[in-house]
Amino acid sequence: MFKRFFLNENFILGVIILNSITILLGAFDNLSPAQTKFITTIDNVITVIFVIEMVVKIMEFKIGGYFSSNWNKLDCLLVLLSIPALISWIFDLSLSSLSFFLIFRVLRVFKSFRFLKFVPGITDLIKGVQRALKTSVVIILGFCIYIFIIGIFSTYLFQNIAPEHFSNPLTSFYSIFKIFTVEGWYEIPEQITANTDGTVSFFSKLYFVFILVTGGIFGLSLVNSIFVEAMLSDNTDDISQKIDKLEDKLDNYLRNKG
Repeated sequence: MFKRFFLNENFILGVIILNSITILLGAFDNLSPAQTKFITTIDNVITVIFVIEMVVKIMEFKIGGYFSSNWNKLDCLLVLLSIPALISWIFDLSLSSLSFFLIFRVLRVFKSFRFLKFVPGITDLIKGVQRALKTSVVIILGFCIYIFIIGIFSTYLFQNIAPEHFSNPLTSFYSIFKIFTVEGWYEIPEQITANTDGTVSFFSKLYFVFILVTGGIFGLSLVNSIFVEAMLSDNTDDISQKIDKLEDKLDNYLRNKG
């Protein structure tokens, strides 16, 4: 009877929903001390439930069987991240004096990731994303190298003209990425051209148009197209195999009929 509760996915889903609600409510800053204490108590009781669930499943499926599932690995990681906050609550430790534990307290929001486990078709979607990442890793790496080169080059060009956008390579990387994503693609060039003379202003505009076209239009489009194609390739392969089987059956039928 005890085990059935913690092996029942519907019960665990209900606990996850309740936990997500408590995490949401706990993020408000206008709560009274009593409300904060109540929400914190509920959250930590749920953490205890997740710990018991993990122990019960390990006892039921053994360690090898439990960790053979990637979802169980994620559950275990989330439970372990929640334990420091649980310990501080049980022993009434002051988190203000233990700043290290504050990080783990914030990480409890990731427990809501367990929702994904119950989304229909999520396993196939994750496999598709993994396949797409493997296929497009070279293109993504090349895109990152392009941002790296353009970012450093832009730092040397506009470091003194627009220091708020190109004061150092890290700031430049962010500014270039904003242009690639069509965010600030005209504000940044306009600010630069306003502080330069006619010739420099003209070539600066050409420079940022070139960046926008090569990175923002062609670059991101190429990455997106390869990523999407890789995600759909598994479905395309399945359809091709079914068509091949139908053709074989049709050929056999025509031969037998002849």
